[in-house]
Amino acid sequence: MKAKKYALSMIAVYMAYLTHGIQALIFSQNQVNFALQWGFDMSDPQSEAYKLGVAAVSTAIAWTGFGKFCSVWIGGEISDRVGRKKLMIGGAILYVICFLTMLFTRNATLAAFAGFLAGVATSGFWDASGYPAVQEAYPAAPGAALIGIKFFVSLSGMIYPLLAVRNAAAGNWKLNIYIPLAMSFVVLALATAAPYVYDDEKKAAKNSKDGSGDAIAAEIQAAKDRMLVQPNVFTKFLAYFYAFLCMAIMYGAQQYTKAFGLAYSGLTEVQAAGMTTIYTLGSLCAVIFWAFMMAKLKWNPLKVILVDSVMTVAALAVVLLIHNVTIVYIAILCIGFFSAGGALQTGLGVVQMFNPGPKGRNTGIYYTFMGAASYLIPVVASRLTVISGEGAAVYTLMGLMLILAILATLSTLYLITQHKKVFGESPL
Repeated sequence: MKAKKYALSMIAVYMAYLTHGIQALIFSQNQVNFALQWGFDMSDPQSEAYKLGVAAVSTAIAWTGFGKFCSVWIGGEISDRVGRKKLMIGGAILYVICFLTMLFTRNATLAAFAGFLAGVATSGFWDASGYPAVQEAYPAAPGAALIGIKFFVSLSGMIYPLLAVRNAAAGNWKLNIYIPLAMSFVVLALATAAPYVYDDEKKAAKNSKDGSGDAIAAEIQAAKDRMLVQPNVFTKFLAYFYAFLCMAIMYGAQQYTKAFGLAYSGLTEVQAAGMTTIYTLGSLCAVIFWAFMMAKLKWNPLKVILVDSVMTVAALAVVLLIHNVTIVYIAILCIGFFSAGGALQTGLGVVQMFNPGPKGRNTGIYYTFMGAASYLIPVVASRLTVISGEGAAVYTLMGLMLILAILATLSTLYLITQHKKVFGESPL
């Protein structure tokens, strides 16, 4: 069984995303301390200097997204050419450099460059190699294997916000950087030691004189043979574009939930950090739930993302309209469950369904749309913060996320109708 033979490669990938879960939050959860380290005066939250410090952190977050956008499209192609191992190792090395830079720099521009490196490492290296690697290692339930990535992102995302607040309160906030730095070295060791399905099969195909070793091409052809008709160009585009819609919602909630809680729910710093933890707890519960639904009950990925999209619309509407602390906590839990509980990873399965091809290439195209969203959202947040202040900015951002969730629902409904046409059966 592949899952047993290549278990170490799955462990390496999951450890990488456990580390990434911290990287994704590190700027937003240490916002004031980073701004102080970069030389901004953060003593008065109403001052222009404070706004500039917050905007500088959002800029660093945006550069992380820009790094993803610039690299993921080519990362998938490189992964298909050179294999999964080299990119997993390269991503770990870049993470080490990234966290070392964050630890010591006193320059906001250099910190933004560290964010850029993190984006390149995450999408250009790990997304391009790790996502295909777990699907290949667990072919019996590739959707569940993909959602496993989200489980580990959510696990660190649930713990890290509270840990960050505690370390900062104890006067040792830089421990919040040392922890993911150490984890990056662990990923480097695991990635180096692990075998990978794709690498082994590619080597076997190269060594096979009669071509019988090319299991990769045979798998792609089998997927194409299932189609009654070829999906149209718009269908293929929507399958990829879902990554933009999903990531914009997920990234906005992940990065700015804490600020929303401080501005509109009257929460303390610790309570607001707890909102991020609750959001992540929702995503963690969803990972377990959807993995069961797809692996055991064989739910179609389109059915999963339809439920996710509809419920995300409802939860965001509640957050915008009702500011009662208890209601907001419940709504944030639901947003985490339905928008960040593996929807992005499940969408990749939809891409592979409608456009069978090399997994690295498909991952690269899909995550290019994701990278665009992870760059655009913090850029918008930064501009809105300078123009209207942090509180008004995060509220406007939540409204934008609601619109995108409605678009995601409509897109999914269209893809469901196309599934019936292409495969001759309803995904519902």
